[in-house]
Parts: sequence; C-alpha cells; structure tokens
Amino acid sequence: MRKSNVALRLQESILEEARRVSETEGVALNQFINVAVAEKISALRTEEYFRERGQRGDVERAKRLLKRAGRANPPENGDEVG
Repeated sequence: MRKSNVALRLQESILEEARRVSETEGVALNQFINVAVAEKISALRTEEYFRERGQRGDVERAKRLLKRAGRANPPENGDEVG
C-alpha cells in the first residue's frame, strides 16, 4: 500500500478533541484520522447505494408482495416475537 503525506489544517478545537479521543482509544492521531476519513467515505457510499436502490424500487409491486405475505405459510405456535 502506497502512503501519501497531506498537509491537514484543522481548527485547534477539533485537533485537540481528536488528540484526546485518539489517546483514549490508544491509537496514534494519524491512525485515528485515517479511520475517521474511511468511516465518512463508507457512510457516503452507503447513502449513495441506498439512494440508487430506492430509485429502482417499485412501490406498487412491493405492496402486492406484502399483501400476499403469510398466506401460504400461516404463523404457527412458537412464531411469536418477544
């Protein structure tokens, strides 16, 4: 894996909090920042994925499927939730 250096300018309050959290977690500040950026990228990609999936959805078809749910396989004793 190739690594690159980047000059990062953070507000002093954010930097101090990041230092505190990384110390509490027992990781280097650099590792903490790497994980934070990776988590943000993951969240954005996940949001994009569900937005794209949602656009392909067919609400009327889903309603028809839900209407049929359980007809061929009615609940039995022991199927209760909770």
